[in-house]
Amino acid sequence: MVRDVSLLIEVSRKYSDAAGVRDRLVLGYHVISEASVSPRTVAVTALSRQVSALLRTGYTATTFSAAVLDADGRDRLAVTFDDGDSSIFEYALPILAELGVPGTAFVAVQRVGAPGFLSWEQLALLAAAGWEIGSHTMTHRRLPDLDDASLDAELRGSRLTIEERIRVPCRSIAYPYGDWDARVRRATARAGYTAGCVTGRALDADVLGWPRVGVDGRDSFTIFRLKTSRVGRSVRDTPLGAPLDKAGRVARSLARG
Repeated sequence: MVRDVSLLIEVSRKYSDAAGVRDRLVLGYHVISEASVSPRTVAVTALSRQVSALLRTGYTATTFSAAVLDADGRDRLAVTFDDGDSSIFEYALPILAELGVPGTAFVAVQRVGAPGFLSWEQLALLAAAGWEIGSHTMTHRRLPDLDDASLDAELRGSRLTIEERIRVPCRSIAYPYGDWDARVRRATARAGYTAGCVTGRALDADVLGWPRVGVDGRDSFTIFRLKTSRVGRSVRDTPLGAPLDKAGRVARSLARG
């Protein structure tokens, strides 16, 4: 037993924090609502409780790019939202404003203005409120599956369109479905991005592949605290991470049953 614990510690150190990952916590949300719409829906009260609890532990909230690019970014918290659901403006903005927290919204350009999604006017208002507006590509396709020309169009086109429409720099991206590889990373850098994020494990984390902790409506507050703890994130980035993620999915399924 002692030998097993020692081995776990050794493995954890091997896969630890070369990029300062566990000093900087990035949360990934999708939909915030007063009613459960899908497993990804986080209740309004849950978002407030989760972020408030992290602030009380000493985190300083900032935007995604500021959190990961700050050379002295210890204890930084970034709250990010993928897909551009309209609930971000309706619910997340006032909650985070009350807490003094700027958010980061990653939007798929061709969804902007569609029913149920943020409009360009709302994105401009978010930016004016101190939020970062990042890219989720043009059409939310799986980037590793694309040829070079299509990949460049998804990356460069979305960045330039966002900058043109809301008149603020767009330098960060959330890869759709968390899918990326070395070729995508190189294309992302060529397209002018300086920060990028994925959800889940990232053994080779850097500023263009920063790991987020995904949060959804299936997470109890206890599970949320475990997932966001430094210990929990350290273990997830070891070979034990995959089986622990599977165990977590089973536990949530049993809890719903």
